[in-house]
Amino acid sequence: MKKPYLVGITGGSGSGKTYFLSRLMKSINPNDVCLISQDNYYRPREEQPIDDNGVSNFDTPQSIDHKQFSEDIQALCEGKTIYKEEYTFNNPNVVPKQLIFEPKPIIIVEGLFVFYHKTISDLLDLKLFVEATDPVKIKRRIMRDNKERGYDLEDVLYRYVMHVSPAYERYVRPYKENTDIIVPNNHNCDIALEVVINHLKKKLPILSKDTNTTLKTKS
Repeated sequence: MKKPYLVGITGGSGSGKTYFLSRLMKSINPNDVCLISQDNYYRPREEQPIDDNGVSNFDTPQSIDHKQFSEDIQALCEGKTIYKEEYTFNNPNVVPKQLIFEPKPIIIVEGLFVFYHKTISDLLDLKLFVEATDPVKIKRRIMRDNKERGYDLEDVLYRYVMHVSPAYERYVRPYKENTDIIVPNNHNCDIALEVVINHLKKKLPILSKDTNTTLKTKS
């Protein structure tokens, strides 16, 4: 198996990574791409760092089992299939799914700290940084955390100010200038998305006629 082309995607919480990835995945043949997200490698709540007010902080590199994450990415590169239980962000109303990650020509690695962890960053062939302004990110975070994770407004704002914003400044934003493509995503990301899609399609193996043609028998 040829080494897959690894794409790393990061950006602040609420920058629109999920939206960008959703459209990207719909634009590429599913037989050609695998998406593996850092979100499914969070450590259990009881292992999360605690802030000064006794609140679990899920926005630190230590919140992620990056060793297992990097090992699974490496296994995909070696042609192995990975099985992983979905992480549901401690939402009791969501039944976790059994996720299957299969090796494909393109592997997309997504998450807040994929550039911060060197064992993961060093594997990447292309790095994308999705960005948006703070007001846009806060609005998206409030809507997402209320709908998908059951957090109330006070909880969302507390976590954003105390956890999310400091983590972004320390562990995410410093890597922005070393990325290959910056995706502005305050309103839409159509142009950047088109550029990335075209680039990835050019990287896909070119289908050719069957190379295992039968050799002519000597007469």
